[in-house]
Amino acid sequence: MFEKLGEILRKATDKIANAVFLDKNLVDSIVRDLQRALIEADVSIVLVKNLSDKIRKAALDERIKGIEKKEHMIKLLHDELTAILGEHKQIKLIKQKGKQNRIMLLGLYGAGKTTTVAKLGNYFAKRGNKVALIGLDTHRPAAPEQLKQLAEKHKINYFIDTEEKNPVKVWENLEKSGKLKSYDVVILDTAGRHTLDDSLVKEIKALAKKINPTETILIMPADIGQAAKKQSQEFKQAVNISGVIITRMDSTAKGGGALTACAETKAPVNFIATGEKINDIEAFDPKTFLSRLLGMGDLQTLIEKIKSVTDKKSQEKIQKKLEEGKLSLEDVVEQARSLNTLGGFEKIKGMIPGFMKVKDKIPENVLENQEAKIAKWEHIIKSMTKEEKENPEILEKQTSRISRIAKGAGAHTSDVRSLLKQYKMLKEMMKSGMTDMDMSKGMSQKQLQKLAKKFGKKVRRF
Repeated sequence: MFEKLGEILRKATDKIANAVFLDKNLVDSIVRDLQRALIEADVSIVLVKNLSDKIRKAALDERIKGIEKKEHMIKLLHDELTAILGEHKQIKLIKQKGKQNRIMLLGLYGAGKTTTVAKLGNYFAKRGNKVALIGLDTHRPAAPEQLKQLAEKHKINYFIDTEEKNPVKVWENLEKSGKLKSYDVVILDTAGRHTLDDSLVKEIKALAKKINPTETILIMPADIGQAAKKQSQEFKQAVNISGVIITRMDSTAKGGGALTACAETKAPVNFIATGEKINDIEAFDPKTFLSRLLGMGDLQTLIEKIKSVTDKKSQEKIQKKLEEGKLSLEDVVEQARSLNTLGGFEKIKGMIPGFMKVKDKIPENVLENQEAKIAKWEHIIKSMTKEEKENPEILEKQTSRISRIAKGAGAHTSDVRSLLKQYKMLKEMMKSGMTDMDMSKGMSQKQLQKLAKKFGKKVRRF
């Protein structure tokens, strides 16, 4: 959806950085490209005009000279684009004993509430929380069954009542039973309507009064575009929503409109849903989102997505192995399977720093048939001794061992070497990431040094 916008933004920053001097023609060319890309992404015309005016003003400011002007313009572009995407508001769970996190989801018909309830439940469960999903949509007949199927498929606890038609009474009965006391996070699915009418407002106000939620989140599909502004305003006035989750971000060009419309109404976007699978949800941070568009990657979100497909024990196990430098071939296959669960390389390529600059050099078929490749690797590993699995380095110059393993797995020696190459690459990448990456700020020292060299002076973090 944002690929074209990202390409235009990368070209704009490169033009500014590489220009000998910034004249009016160059600035006008950059502004025209930006305007076209932002409008195609359904960003408000008013916001586009404001951004254009600020860029032109910065370019013509005679007080700023040479390289400093370039830095100033790039920083201005970065800051203004971040601002129109809205503020960063992460849902911080209460961790005090006796305090329960109650997250109530609201929205109109077709927004994807029930699916998002399951995604959010899985997201928090994978981060070590005891989660329960509660079905309070008593209007749509299929809602309880849908919630039940999603919860059971992904092993999340749930509570529904197919007999009681009053959602307030469903909640009261659950509270009286004491069944919810042991849960850290309770996520509530509520009913929708075609419009925000009086009956829906009355129902969600009654539920909010009884439940006393710690977060009240509006679910909106991205394809409503700038109409998100009106909808978020109406819900805020009715029930004082604390945040928004935007669904269907993978399927529409209007996502830019929904994001910026929410920012205009001061309704922070907490999460964006990027597909149909249970793990296709990510915390929204305008800075890292923009970083991805600019081709600088988003390692923090990538790490979060990996957490969403592996349980806490597996994460701790792989972390310990990495710290001790004891990565095995089985760990490599496990990580490859996790990547496949995330939706394959297509879903995460934009999060890898520098990938957008080299993507054209990667053969088209190199990332295909990942499932078949993983299955082949598993057969190869089964043909190895324990020593070979845990210390693959011993195989590098042992042609006879590689031939034996390939024959035992019914594979070619090239397949064995491909697995060894993957192991070596992952180990080096992990080692480099642990030594160079400042995860709290998102850019490595090497990346900063490259930027500094490009601009010919010290570069400060944006």
